[in-house]
Amino acid sequence: MSTPVDPAAHLADAPLARERSHLAASRAALRAMREDVESLDIRDVTANWVNAEVLAHQIDARIKALADLSDTPLFFGRLDYLNAPGAEQAEGAEGERFYIGRRHVHDTDGDPMVIDWRAPVSQPFYRASRKDPMDVGLRRRFGYTGGDLTAYEDEHLSDPTEPSKAATAGKLLQQEIERPRVGPMRDIVATIQPEQDEIVRSGLGGTVCVQGGPGTGKTAVGLHRVAYLLYAHRERLARTGTLVIGPNKSFLHYIEQVLPALGELTVRQATVDDLVAHVEVRGTDDAPAAIVKGDARMAEVLRRAVYSHVTMPTEPVVVVRGSRRWRVPAYELENLVRELLDRGIRYDAAREALPQRIAHAVLVQMERAGEAPDDRVQDAVARNSAVKAAVKAVWPPVDPAKLVLRLLTDADFLAAHAEGILTEDEQKTILWAGPVRSVKSARWSAADAVLVDEAADLVERTHSLGHVVLDEAQDLSPMQYRAVGRRCSTGSATVLGDLAQGTTPWATRTWEEALAHLGKSEGVIEELTAGFRVPTDVIAYASRLLPHIAPGLTPVASVRENPGFFEIRTTEGDTAGDADVVAACEELLRNEGSTGLIAADARVPALAEALTAAGLTYLSPGEETTAQTRLTLVPASLAKGLEYDYVVLDEPQAVVDGEPDERTGLRRLYVSLTRAVSGLIVTHKTALPAQLV
Repeated sequence: MSTPVDPAAHLADAPLARERSHLAASRAALRAMREDVESLDIRDVTANWVNAEVLAHQIDARIKALADLSDTPLFFGRLDYLNAPGAEQAEGAEGERFYIGRRHVHDTDGDPMVIDWRAPVSQPFYRASRKDPMDVGLRRRFGYTGGDLTAYEDEHLSDPTEPSKAATAGKLLQQEIERPRVGPMRDIVATIQPEQDEIVRSGLGGTVCVQGGPGTGKTAVGLHRVAYLLYAHRERLARTGTLVIGPNKSFLHYIEQVLPALGELTVRQATVDDLVAHVEVRGTDDAPAAIVKGDARMAEVLRRAVYSHVTMPTEPVVVVRGSRRWRVPAYELENLVRELLDRGIRYDAAREALPQRIAHAVLVQMERAGEAPDDRVQDAVARNSAVKAAVKAVWPPVDPAKLVLRLLTDADFLAAHAEGILTEDEQKTILWAGPVRSVKSARWSAADAVLVDEAADLVERTHSLGHVVLDEAQDLSPMQYRAVGRRCSTGSATVLGDLAQGTTPWATRTWEEALAHLGKSEGVIEELTAGFRVPTDVIAYASRLLPHIAPGLTPVASVRENPGFFEIRTTEGDTAGDADVVAACEELLRNEGSTGLIAADARVPALAEALTAAGLTYLSPGEETTAQTRLTLVPASLAKGLEYDYVVLDEPQAVVDGEPDERTGLRRLYVSLTRAVSGLIVTHKTALPAQLV
């Protein structure tokens, strides 16, 4: 049966000693692998300095990937396969023992000492059960203190007398899940659950959308899926690229160490604003304007505006070559233009094809006249000044930023292309007030930048990556989804989010709708409902809001054994109230781990002053917590995606009132309530929102 081993009572335990010996040998083997790479001499194996630079970069990346992180366990589990002749076996695994870790390690003979968690033979570590042991006789989990192996826990999957652990996690697994958080987000490779593993190992060809409530591990699942895909399809993704998209810089900083800890160093991370940075964003939109600009109907308005620049020819093209004149009549030119328009190719691609089409028409005439022109003649005709002039007149170049600027400042131009799409009131909503002299002087908003990106894609195709992970997707507008979709038009995506946490006026209503805007209607929607982060009492309290903010969603069911610390405190008076909040922070800081003070944005300055007056140092969201500074002051608008061991939530009603409408405010409150891993104190002077009572 499952037996956690107490390190103090079992220092002389023979199995534990053997496992420690294997750990030491594995670390030595990893060190030898790294030294082998470091000793490579590439001076005489490359043809030129360019190849040498590329190879040197690859070697450097390999050296970094082989780093042995002292505080990160080299392996966290072991699988003992059964030796059962005639039974269905895992490939190459009959009767063997495998240690499962973050990366592959082999000895000097090439025999594996640690198997990468992503390898097929490792899958039963996450999926095997008494009901389906997958030919595994024993699954062993290891417990660590720092980098030292201090405990193990066994599951004899083939033993009918051992109690099933399907309903509850083992002690070491539970301890790992509930381990205090200090510093950036860590990987969950040792604690991935079967339903999470199914998503992680889903194929590269399909798009997966994960609906997950707070603490269900959806972000970690998305990051581990990237790591798995890079393992299973490394060459392909090395060519096409991968990208992780987060809601803001603070969030990206929080998750940036997860993939490197798994040995993946090449995955780019960005926000949607980073992707569409064609213009400098210096302005903001009010909600009505942002909603219209983010509406998918704007894509058709932009398409009309771009292609309105194409005009049908009224004059023939006359090409002079030597003593001969070749004439392409206007009606034939019009046919060529219409054919290109009907094909629906990008504006610039068609513009580049038109000279060749005209040149081909000239070559047909030459052949009929008895000449034998070749490709060089066609290229020369395409570069002829008369052909160039005709193309410029018929299909002039379009600058995406200038086009969008004209749409937003020229009422007649907007009306001409928005007719039947936007109402007159909607057109007035997005028009800028006052003249704008140039693209550089314009006060572009974030929504405007997305429009420029859409126009840029109409002009010239956006480069597509092999795989994109989109986190906190519920807050994107349809036009933002389209911008992301362009980055994976020939690849796949992992979409992560929670409809209950949508806090923008244009928040996603259904995942089917979101996938359609992304261009991935065939995507599969999965739901995670088991909560591994938020304590039972906290998630139960926060779930009181679900009927009001997302009535169709299944509440998260916490699987943590520790119910967590949860308390609601009433404060008195303005100054005294702030002092009570500070006292709550001081109380929680006596515990191990991080503490977040979350408050309505308008309350942050006053609380910052109170913390400073009390001598408490604090960080801003995204700054890394340390053993010396474990308190972070978090505006409610930036709390999404972050987590802390303990949270003090100040004035829930103020969080609600800080949003433009009650539903959005309640969703912001739901986010703020669910950031705690071990304990939550809610402080309030004003009455709590009725939905919580």
